[in-house]
Amino acid sequence: MERDFIIRRYRSEDVGQMAQLFYDTVHTINAKDYPRNQLKAWANGDIDLELWDASFLAHYTVVAEKDGKILGFADLVGTSYLDRLYVHKDHQGQGVATALCEEIEAKATGSVTTHTSLTARTFFENRGYILRKEQQVQKRGMWLTNLVMEKPLGR
Repeated sequence: MERDFIIRRYRSEDVGQMAQLFYDTVHTINAKDYPRNQLKAWANGDIDLELWDASFLAHYTVVAEKDGKILGFADLVGTSYLDRLYVHKDHQGQGVATALCEEIEAKATGSVTTHTSLTARTFFENRGYILRKEQQVQKRGMWLTNLVMEKPLGR
């Protein structure tokens, strides 16, 4: 599948668009698997942009972009932890997450581990990730279920 977007490294001026994408995607796409009160705890719309920017700059962070619009983003912590992977609510199923994962996995070594939502489980399983455990995590006083998944890279 030929893609009509580019994958590039993160720049600080991206953070505002990424924060909005995160909020909109969580409250739209993840709504099928999480109740409203959990979505509000997960993404309350009050992101510390300076903190997020510092985090993205410290990690290997990539964005998918088309015509100046960010379609998705992902970041790798160290050599093996996929921290965040989010795709714009209007660009699901268009290869954005696949392209971002390919970029992250190419940079990783050994294996890639991620803590993913129930919503993204099938996507990761289709990429060869193995469910290691289901866990409860606390966000703003609310307990949410997520999954620890891992993909051996075999390089």
